[in-house]
Amino acid sequence: MLQNDPLVLPPLLSDVTSSESALRSFLFGLSGVDKVGVEQRVAELSTRSIKTTAKAEGIDLAIKMIDLTTLEGMDTKGKIKTLCAKARRPDPLDSSVPSVAAVCVYNDLVAEAKSNLVGTNIKVAAVATAFPSGRATLATKIQDTSDAVAQGADEIDMVIDRGAFHEGRFLDIYDQIQSIKQVCKSAHLKVILETGELKTYDNVKRASWIAMLAGADFIKTSTGKIQPAATLPVTLVMLQAIRDFHIQTRRMIGMKPAGGIKTTKDAFKNLVLVKETLGDNWLNPDMFRIGASSLLNDLLMQRKKLTTGAYSGPDYVTVD
Repeated sequence: MLQNDPLVLPPLLSDVTSSESALRSFLFGLSGVDKVGVEQRVAELSTRSIKTTAKAEGIDLAIKMIDLTTLEGMDTKGKIKTLCAKARRPDPLDSSVPSVAAVCVYNDLVAEAKSNLVGTNIKVAAVATAFPSGRATLATKIQDTSDAVAQGADEIDMVIDRGAFHEGRFLDIYDQIQSIKQVCKSAHLKVILETGELKTYDNVKRASWIAMLAGADFIKTSTGKIQPAATLPVTLVMLQAIRDFHIQTRRMIGMKPAGGIKTTKDAFKNLVLVKETLGDNWLNPDMFRIGASSLLNDLLMQRKKLTTGAYSGPDYVTVD
């Protein structure tokens, strides 16, 4: 990921986190999200057609952006070993297929993932801070994060306290993100908003700003455990917040939609949103990730179709 310098806010933003009232005033002073406009923009961009050479390049780019994920209570070391092998070599029969960006696991499996990714540039991302609920004390969340970092996690995916958000305790969320950011040390921090529980686009925009002001390296839509997850309109609202934050601070914040992105068409629609909203500087794994488990298989089958002219059977790809 791109390494930003320590966050120094410009004068217009330097005092917005000085108190709860100042932060509330700033968040509710942001322009409201035009629901109709956002959904129309998504509908328009979703019709873009990507074919031939551009499609082949887009498939490989999407593969490079995947955080290959397993977050189940029955995850085993054997499953992590298999997942890491797939992350390294998504198609065992085709060495031209690129590796994915990262493997995302629970923090007690970080060491297992690290040991199976030695010699690669693939990152290990760990979900932390009482994922997926976020219902824990700050001390517990800090310990959870520290454990993952101690095991060698390159990235931490933390969840915000949605209860605090709905109670209007915005400064508490800001302070918690800052505390977790300090514990991360050199690991990058992705802040999960769990947008399905935020209810409105305006809330998604406000939560995005809290996370970015607090020093998040990435903002992420969802845990994948709550529906709706990474809808295109929500992703667009977050991308627009990243754009506006960059205009004011010159700081580049990454984006990670996660949950429900299963097909090549889904991935391409997200890539189009990024290109049209943020531009080519965000079209790389340092700045855009896709949290997924089943997407990779569809990308591999579509890639095979481009090279052979025929779809492969479902047995061509591994079942995760």
